[in-house]
Amino acid sequence: MDFEKDLRAVETNIPGLVVFDLPVHGDNRGWFKENWQRAKQTNLGLPDFGPVQNNISYNAKKGVTRGIHAEPWDKYISIAAGSVFGAWVDLRPGESFGQVYTTILDPSKAIYVPRGVGNSFQALEDGTVYTYLVNAHWSLEQKKTYTFVNLADPDLHIQWPIPLEDSERSEADLHHPMLKDAKPMAPRRTMVTGCNGQLGRAIRSYVDANGLEGFEFNDIDTFDFSDPAQYDRFDWSLYGTVINAGAYTAVDKAETPEGRAAAWKANAQGPALLARVCAEHNITLVHVSSDYVFDGSRELHDEAEAFAPLGVYGQSKAAGDIAVTNCPRHYILRSSWVIGEGHNFVKTMMMLSNRVADPGDTLDGVTVVDDQYGRLTFTKDMADAIFHLLDSKAGYGTYNLTGSGSVESWADIAKAVFDQTNGNGDRVRPIPTEEYFANAKDPVSPRPTHSALNLGKIEGTGYHAPDWEESLKAYVAKELSE
Repeated sequence: MDFEKDLRAVETNIPGLVVFDLPVHGDNRGWFKENWQRAKQTNLGLPDFGPVQNNISYNAKKGVTRGIHAEPWDKYISIAAGSVFGAWVDLRPGESFGQVYTTILDPSKAIYVPRGVGNSFQALEDGTVYTYLVNAHWSLEQKKTYTFVNLADPDLHIQWPIPLEDSERSEADLHHPMLKDAKPMAPRRTMVTGCNGQLGRAIRSYVDANGLEGFEFNDIDTFDFSDPAQYDRFDWSLYGTVINAGAYTAVDKAETPEGRAAAWKANAQGPALLARVCAEHNITLVHVSSDYVFDGSRELHDEAEAFAPLGVYGQSKAAGDIAVTNCPRHYILRSSWVIGEGHNFVKTMMMLSNRVADPGDTLDGVTVVDDQYGRLTFTKDMADAIFHLLDSKAGYGTYNLTGSGSVESWADIAKAVFDQTNGNGDRVRPIPTEEYFANAKDPVSPRPTHSALNLGKIEGTGYHAPDWEESLKAYVAKELSE
């Protein structure tokens, strides 16, 4: 062992597989080392993988050989006594599938093995003690996802120091499949909440269109994420991502006693519970926010603007955002004026345009507010942006996402919809918000005057939102054709 070296990390040919040289301090009594030091090693590139269990393998005789096993958790492996020849095989789907890395580990070396990389070793000394931290507990459901490869596969070209025929192997290890017959380890599952809402439907459409696997869709009937009692039903170590598309969006009803409680439960308590479980299990949490967290006094809002919600809905969404930021691996996508499959402003305007165009209908025009300004967010674009951030591994944090293009009023948008539906945009009558709600009998939530969001941050990741006016034309055309 080298007693003088500094702590350092060495990347390997397998993505994410990192070897650590550990300083070992020795004298005539023996030696001491910091085997795993979270702060120092995360600064060198070790993922903050959140170990929950420490396992030890004692190998009585030189030549004991174990593996090749890929388990559904991350490992940090080190040696407490003796030494091993280690061999790792990438069994994750992708370009690096089948890549092999080998090295000798003694107490002065450790290695971080990401989920899906097959692990094996051969003891080089009697009494070798092999120890490893893992970030998930064993379960029968976890065991179903294990992937194995035969130690003797000639295609791996592993040069075992002790010939395998002279080694001690388990009966199971003798019969594992060769690499060509091995099934790559599936990625951890993705849960989508609120799957029956406008955004949830767009996410499902994206998953179906791209042939993605490992997705689980839940709505309030199968998983009420705002209910703490429902979380124990799931083995959260099986999940890698949660996309929260669920929310309470009845802005005006949120001003009533019943709606206020419902809004805070769905928009604040639910995200807080998701954030806690995702933080505990190293899950990436994707959450969708709203322009209503701002008071609308600025004409263009960026991600760093301080919260200043005007009504209960905005307050509950701001509270949810704050809770989600407690999850280290999070994306918050802030939207405005959402349009998707289901009831929405554009469909309402199309229906009213048809009524105005119907000679037998008494409706001759509609009033729409002209002093609230923003851009539409189409759920298809939001789904595309979510998967762009996940796939590109963009930095965690908050991103604004709406359509790009000009900032217009609700009345301007209504005119465009009327014109495309029946050519009767002149039947839209602009009106101030105060006048529009002057005779309202039910509580009305205050609206931000300005809802346009700065898109510079998400564009910096390589995502470019389509112009909302072009998306609107395509959306209306599709509705008219059905």
